[in-house]
Amino acid sequence: MADTQKTLTCPACGKTMKKVFIPTEGINLDICTEGCGGIYFDNREFKEFDEQNEDISAILASLEGKTFEKVDETAKRHCPNCGNIMVKNHSSIKQEIQMDDCYNCGGKFLDNAELIKIRAEYESNEERDEDILRHVHKHVGHELAEQAKRYAEIDPNKDTYVRKLFRLLTGL
Repeated sequence: MADTQKTLTCPACGKTMKKVFIPTEGINLDICTEGCGGIYFDNREFKEFDEQNEDISAILASLEGKTFEKVDETAKRHCPNCGNIMVKNHSSIKQEIQMDDCYNCGGKFLDNAELIKIRAEYESNEERDEDILRHVHKHVGHELAEQAKRYAEIDPNKDTYVRKLFRLLTGL
């Protein structure tokens, strides 16, 4: 994890973000405590806070009792670390919550309260992974089954990538 030491400007409201030290992880998060309440995670930091069992008490304490300004969550945002335009992605296969990702440096920006919503989606990464597999199976499982069947007709003894993937997704 490369913890950004420079002072960052919030990509949502333009205010200066505050460094909040997270003792359990030994890192500083950039939180917009005087503006919109957004949180910026440097590359690979987000995974330390996205599950319900992970400690976010220092984050919550930095936001407690504050009123935050509304921002346009659909607006294009620039990464506060490297300046590249961030890409809007969904936090999970459920496609209910959007977050801003920087494909250049790996940073992530969440609007106020999105971290809480993301943590509530799943109890663990295992549950999240199972949901992804169910989704993939539902949408492409039948196509993979047909493809696997065609490969089996061509060479019933050859274990192709498609057949392996089909078995992984279906448990067959």
